Amino acid sequence: MDWNATAPLLPEAREAFLSALDAVGNPSSVHGEGRAVRGMIESARRDVAALCGAQPSSVTFTSGATEAANMVLTPDFRMGRTPLKLGKLYVSAIEHPAVRVGGRFAREDVCEVPVTSGGVVDCVALETLLSAHDRQQGLPMVAVMLANNETGIVQPIAEVSAIVRAHGGLLVVDAVQAAGRLPLSIENLGADFLIVSSHKIGGPKGAGAVVARGEVMMPAPLIRGGGQEKGHRSGTENAPALVGFGAAARVAAENLEARTTAIAALRDRLEAEMLESAPDVVIHGRDAPRIANTSFFTLPGLKAETGQIAFDLEGVALSAGSACSSGKVGQSHVLTAMGYDPRQGALRLSIGASTTQAEIERCAAVFVKVASRRRSTGQAA
Repeated sequence: MDWNATAPLLPEAREAFLSALDAVGNPSSVHGEGRAVRGMIESARRDVAALCGAQPSSVTFTSGATEAANMVLTPDFRMGRTPLKLGKLYVSAIEHPAVRVGGRFAREDVCEVPVTSGGVVDCVALETLLSAHDRQQGLPMVAVMLANNETGIVQPIAEVSAIVRAHGGLLVVDAVQAAGRLPLSIENLGADFLIVSSHKIGGPKGAGAVVARGEVMMPAPLIRGGGQEKGHRSGTENAPALVGFGAAARVAAENLEARTTAIAALRDRLEAEMLESAPDVVIHGRDAPRIANTSFFTLPGLKAETGQIAFDLEGVALSAGSACSSGKVGQSHVLTAMGYDPRQGALRLSIGASTTQAEIERCAAVFVKVASRRRSTGQAA
């Protein structure tokens, strides 16, 4: 029940990964063995591009979404061969830590954009911040995720894009949790760059990508060396991981509407059982547009870390917020940004295409057990 942390490896991705292990050539070599591996990587690039509604030539592979964020979040860009300076980075208060820290921007050049109590980026505040931006320092860059990794709430990217465009800025969209759960089109979103990750969609860990709207405007390389990935990301490509990533992207793009409808039905049934057994449970973002698989909830009187342990002891794996801090359970910056007291925390259930009705029923039964134990010990608010 923790797919937002990582999805199970898809059989198609496993098969593709294993097949690529037997391909011994270096993809930068011009001989037959090298060209064969290069062909596998380029096929994967086409699949990732198709998932994002982009051109294959605009996909730069990285070791994951964190590297992708550090690559694209930089004040140093080039428009063709001409340097392009960005002055400040504006990030929403609910961004993943990989984006929130600001990449290669100086800390004093990173500005936080607040969100509403409903967990949606405050577009009025964004407009105010960009109106006050000093263009002489460089263009503004804005980073807003498409779907929040804790609440699952979908952000109004089209509205954000219109504001950013009006102020001549660049828009970076973290689509890590949205990929395979929402239709993606970099053009329709109005984003300049998307960030995606392999293991969140059932591919191998250790692969991700920066997807650009075009090829003219690109960030200065984060990793320099042999000039792989058109000079944007040097280093011999991890062909097996990338080939598995491509296979997962193909599966993620198939039957999207039917798959998400089925997943939403399971999630909604689970939440209905939670509300029936514990009417005081707070499901964060329940009335907002959410990706279909995510439920982020607080049981009054039960601390998140205590609840996580209780579920784990019953054989149910879930998260106390984002699994992005090396196993640490801390206060949720997302809850803080939404105006909730973060000290009690919240638990995140996230499911996927292979989640079964039996697993939902098992999880609901454990929830009832944990909630009743909370009441019997007098912990309820």
